[in-house]
Amino acid sequence: MRAYRLVCCACGTEYDDDGLRLACDAPHEPSLLRTVYQASGLHARHPAPAGSVFRFAWLPVVRAIPGSPGPVACRAEELGRALGLSDLWISFSGHWPERGALLPTGTFKDLEAGVVLGRLPDDPPVLVLASAGNTAAAFAAACVREGARCLIVVPSYAVGAVSAAAGRADGVGLIVVEGGTYDDAIALAEAVGALDGFRPEGGIRNVGRRDGLATCLLSVFEASGRLPRHYVQAVGSGAGAVAAHEAAGRLRKHGCPDPLPRLLLCQNAPYAPLRDAWHGRRTLAPAGPVVAPELTNGRPPFAVRGGVREALVESGGTVVVAGGDEARRAMALFERTEGVDIEPAAGVALAGLAKAVRAGRIGTDDMVLLNITGGGRRRLCAGSGTVPVRPDVSVDVVETRDPALLEIAAKSVADAFLA
Repeated sequence: MRAYRLVCCACGTEYDDDGLRLACDAPHEPSLLRTVYQASGLHARHPAPAGSVFRFAWLPVVRAIPGSPGPVACRAEELGRALGLSDLWISFSGHWPERGALLPTGTFKDLEAGVVLGRLPDDPPVLVLASAGNTAAAFAAACVREGARCLIVVPSYAVGAVSAAAGRADGVGLIVVEGGTYDDAIALAEAVGALDGFRPEGGIRNVGRRDGLATCLLSVFEASGRLPRHYVQAVGSGAGAVAAHEAAGRLRKHGCPDPLPRLLLCQNAPYAPLRDAWHGRRTLAPAGPVVAPELTNGRPPFAVRGGVREALVESGGTVVVAGGDEARRAMALFERTEGVDIEPAAGVALAGLAKAVRAGRIGTDDMVLLNITGGGRRRLCAGSGTVPVRPDVSVDVVETRDPALLEIAAKSVADAFLA
């Protein structure tokens, strides 16, 4: 028996978790499941290495995955002064040894991967997931360490983001959609995941993914003893923002008197599907490259029960956008003030925060949590001896956009992986 239950955000039905469940069985509108934990304390009773993500009690796992450090929380005083904020905190997921940040692939996707694998039952089916790059790198590395089987689908532009120091294990496959987008990779991953012997990882629907990401907020609460007044993050699907909102709700349920943090979610301009959904606009197809392709989820789970829209409404939050030049200036500002490089998505978040401060949405003395979702990769890559990874199978984008061809392509991918 696991030390938590899964509860449907739409109808309240409760489930014992088998490590694979992604949805409620009841016939109603799309809804996320949410974890309800027996533990009332923040930290796990079982011993965990200092700094491990598994030091937290509110994780839906049956095992700890070795080599799974958590995020690092700290005050960002120099950056705060540059922005005009007196109480700025960051949660840093990446490679920053001076601060104790040692995530294997340098982004908060490492938090997702470790907890998702720790949630799995014994002898699970092959996990299938789509990625725009960072998730692929994190799951590939974690599955190699754990000996888990995983099939990862990426658009061709994201292949360069995946690397491995010592090759991949036989149980980790990489599929590339030639000429495709992140949405095309999602379509192929869903088709393969529906086949016998395979199972979709689930993205935001996977409570392991969300509760792993929730440790970004928990680490700041652990360090400060407070909930921030504002939570700032760049988002694609919005999983990290929903996770932070859920974690804040758990802390309040267990005695924290602070109000829910207001979510300030940030996306690339001009392609910002969550911003458009929040403001009731129709999202047009991307007209060109963006600074952070990992934020370009064209099918974000905005309106599902328990999802992004509810989190924004309940927290009094909003969605803003930042352009490529703004994000690059923000990246340079962070490195100049804090001494470490950050990823473009984190630059989008910092640019969005700066705009919100200038607009008066955030008070100068408000406690702000800026989630730096990736950083330090310049040094990480330079010292790791990593080599590019070649895909195992290539699928033309045309095959992912025709239902009949998609079914054939999915079966071919599955057969090639199992051969």
